[in-house]
Amino acid sequence: MSRKLFGTDGVRGVANTPPMTPEIILRLGQAATVYLTQQSPSRRGIVIGKDTRLSGYIFETVLASGICSMGNNVYLAGPLPTSGVSFLTRKLHLDGGIVISASHNPYYDNGIKFFKSDGFKLSDEAEEAIEKWMEGDLESRRVSSSQIGKAFRVNDAVGQYVSFLKSTFPTGRDLKSLKVVIDCAHGAAYRVAPQVFEALGATVIKMGVEPNGKNINEGSGALAPAGLAGRVVEEGAHVGIALDGDADRVVFVDEKGRVHEGDEVLMLCALELQKKGELNHNTVVTTVMSNMGLELALTPHGIQVLRSCVGDRYLSNEMIRRGCNLGAESSGHFLFLDYNTTCDGIIAALQVLAILTERQKPLSELLSGFVRLPQVLTNVSVKTRCDFNEVIPIKQAIQFAQDRLAGKGRIFVRFSGTEPLVRILVEGEREEEIHAIAKEVADTFQKHLGG
Repeated sequence: MSRKLFGTDGVRGVANTPPMTPEIILRLGQAATVYLTQQSPSRRGIVIGKDTRLSGYIFETVLASGICSMGNNVYLAGPLPTSGVSFLTRKLHLDGGIVISASHNPYYDNGIKFFKSDGFKLSDEAEEAIEKWMEGDLESRRVSSSQIGKAFRVNDAVGQYVSFLKSTFPTGRDLKSLKVVIDCAHGAAYRVAPQVFEALGATVIKMGVEPNGKNINEGSGALAPAGLAGRVVEEGAHVGIALDGDADRVVFVDEKGRVHEGDEVLMLCALELQKKGELNHNTVVTTVMSNMGLELALTPHGIQVLRSCVGDRYLSNEMIRRGCNLGAESSGHFLFLDYNTTCDGIIAALQVLAILTERQKPLSELLSGFVRLPQVLTNVSVKTRCDFNEVIPIKQAIQFAQDRLAGKGRIFVRFSGTEPLVRILVEGEREEEIHAIAKEVADTFQKHLGG
């Protein structure tokens, strides 16, 4: 059985249209409860958190109803970053966790993603099992009226998560020497993130902290850091931090207003952990989308770079398999397994700020050793998904590109896990050449699969 609802990161779509309708999500909640309760039969409950999207109210209600109808209890955390839900799942010793969020997508989208009792996201096999339950006889699994579950509010979910985040910062240190501009994208971290940095003593200038249900990610946050960059320079701040809608992604701005994403910052964190003897196996994990400049920066220091499929679940799986404690996606998802079981933009920011305070050097200088190879990412709208090898012109275009880049670059093509797009990544030594290659491959996709 292949997954029909689940993509790279849970179930996602336009709110109030399939699959993100109350009817489907109710059944999804019921099926997930059956699965999670089978894995943890004590029925300790399932926590639900969400970002600030208007449609979050719909899905919070129907998920809670579905869980209770199957005899388990619900703990409502309210607006909270994805990683905060993972944390509460573990801290409260629950059967699982659910996040209602479409991450970096606009407000009219929404999504559902799940955590196991250990705080890690579900495997592909678990998602297939949930879909199988959705297609099966859920009605027979509903409990009697005397066994219906209850719903509770989590007492001070924000405060508990803030305390946890502060505990990941080096003991005895503070941020009193730093002025920080933080952009929360009007999303799930709009209360959490400023509290954390202020509690550690930083001078905090806040952006994107006025959610209205429809402005999440709108011209702000990790996907639109230009405004943050200007504000950093204007305020004379040491660093800018941009989170996305559910705060599992972070982008940094240095004191000169230059934007830095995952690869450069991963280099910095890897070198710092290695210096302290804390980088497991002298290895980091990233994905196939990361720039080859990462290998060029870390290999001379004896640090190996491994690549996983795109998606933080696959990043996490590879890290666990290899016994690694540091990984990141080029998009700004950072996973510090010593602290949390899922990507956490605030934890990543705290680790970078700790380096700044210890080194007493500006971020621009600390990241100056990274040399990015020219790279172009092109997205093409598609009507359908297929095996590339089954469409001969597409197969030939990709092979021709690979032959042209052999030994001096690479091409990577994949379908988006959350949108009807094919993503074409070309990397090489010369800008003109990689742009030409990307266009040729994109044109071929547009001709044969274009939407």
